[in-house]
Amino acid sequence: MSQARIGIIGGSGLYQMPGLTDVQEHSIDTPFGAPSDPLVTGNMDGVPVVFLARHGRDHRFLPTEVPYRANIHALKQMGVRYLVSFSAVGSLQAEVAPRDMLIPDQYIDLTRHRVNTFFGEGVVAHVALADPVCAALSKLLAEAVAAQENAPNLHTGGTYVCMEGPQFSTRAESQWYRQMGASVIGMTNMPEARLAREAQMAYASLAMVTDYDSWNPKEDHVTAELAIANLMHNADNAKRIARTAIELINRHAPESQAHQALKQGLVTPMEQIPEARRALVELLLQ
Repeated sequence: MSQARIGIIGGSGLYQMPGLTDVQEHSIDTPFGAPSDPLVTGNMDGVPVVFLARHGRDHRFLPTEVPYRANIHALKQMGVRYLVSFSAVGSLQAEVAPRDMLIPDQYIDLTRHRVNTFFGEGVVAHVALADPVCAALSKLLAEAVAAQENAPNLHTGGTYVCMEGPQFSTRAESQWYRQMGASVIGMTNMPEARLAREAQMAYASLAMVTDYDSWNPKEDHVTAELAIANLMHNADNAKRIARTAIELINRHAPESQAHQALKQGLVTPMEQIPEARRALVELLLQ
């Protein structure tokens, strides 16, 4: 199986990676079932890459139904150390307009029905998550956005509220999120970022703004039709940004605290880990 240290997770509207050569599809088994879609490997301008459509290429998974543990485990099996996530979001601040992009540096996780760890069943680990994204990887992602001709308006830093969905927010909820000081709201970056940290992957996310959620009285409240229209515009930009980001990550390959997160967070001694769980821990520690 070919290995690729750079992984891309495509969200709504980003279901494939144009420009890949030597393309292969991989149906991978994990202890947590199958991932959202076959993993696609190939070379982007000579750089090995693995791509995964978060919702499946035919968009068949609700945010709650996405098999997050299987996705991250499968990417780890493929050798991914740097993971860039693309996702659609609503804006919670007037200055973050539809079709802007934002690279969050913090999360508020309001999901309720998702398993958010690889551990338990005889294995205890507490990884640090104070800074849930890799600053070095986020910086390269910002450079990739800025390098585009007619680059979209980019906001660096900000808090992403992750809600359960699949419904959009009530007006009261949207105002509450604003009072938290959050910048954007989405449905998919959690537990994805948590699991990437447990798997010792450097993680960064590009949040692509489609709407103003439900708080802004001067704008139409979010609907699927409105979100999808702006989403497709953003997706075209995302494909070009991903290509540039891959080249920058390959060139710089930054060291990340995430690459040591589980080594520092694993509590159960290896010799005490049940045999049935040991292979999982050994893979995540790589």
